[in-house]
Amino acid sequence: MSRQKQAEQMRGGKGFIAALDQSGGSTPKALKLYGHKDGDWSDDAGMYGLIHAMRARIATSPAFDGKRVVGAILFEKTMDAEIGGKPAAAYLWEKRGVVPFLKIDKGLEEEKDGVKLMKPIGGLDDLLKRAVAKGIFGTKERSVIDAADRKGIAAIVAQQFELGDKVLAHGLMPILEPEVTISIPDKAEAEEMLKEEILKHLDRFPAGKEVMLKLTLPTKPNAYKALVDHPKVMRVVALSGGYTRDEANRILALNKGVIASFSRALTEGLSVGQSDAAFNKALDGAIGSIYEASVAG
Repeated sequence: MSRQKQAEQMRGGKGFIAALDQSGGSTPKALKLYGHKDGDWSDDAGMYGLIHAMRARIATSPAFDGKRVVGAILFEKTMDAEIGGKPAAAYLWEKRGVVPFLKIDKGLEEEKDGVKLMKPIGGLDDLLKRAVAKGIFGTKERSVIDAADRKGIAAIVAQQFELGDKVLAHGLMPILEPEVTISIPDKAEAEEMLKEEILKHLDRFPAGKEVMLKLTLPTKPNAYKALVDHPKVMRVVALSGGYTRDEANRILALNKGVIASFSRALTEGLSVGQSDAAFNKALDGAIGSIYEASVAG
């Protein structure tokens, strides 16, 4: 029953998805933006401990609940840890009403044909079985598009859907994330190619089969409307991609039916040195602004 409720919330709930899934490569930058200094950790265990403390502080804040935050994406080490004295995924759903997802990609290959494919994911079946056992609803898997190259974009979409099939076979909902880099000169052309390639794969899906999509905020408003409206897409969410929160919110509000799935833009303005009152106030303001942009359409 809970999975049915989670599916209903992801399909039609008002709000956005919080991306709390910084990986080993992006964690040092996230910690520095949060106010930590290089000397605050001496090894990976210390680094991951600090980022988990930040995530737990966000998840346990009064501002963070399912009325505005419909889902949250977790890093594997976060899934395996506890928040508020409970396993992280259970805490999010049972205490906050937030649907838990898991980041499963393990980094990117070197660029080829203008894209960076995902590296092979070792132990994928075991990871997905563990995610199911821990109450995870779905997964997220990221790759990157750096040019409007048809061959590369076709390859990146094919890989995303191939992995999505494996996720679906475990009863989990995949969020496919072929990110378009926001600084490339042919971004709009890349987005059009991406939409066309995704539609090709969706059209091959049998009735009743669904995926979610996490896409870069598009250059042209409503560029992904055909995907938003597609019966085989549960939800289209947007990553902030390096835009400031204000700019990301402004662009998001122009795209009907798309909701946010922000990471850095969500934590912008939060600091380890803030009092709980100041932290909760800043987080409430961030969540409020992202929520408003997500429901604007």
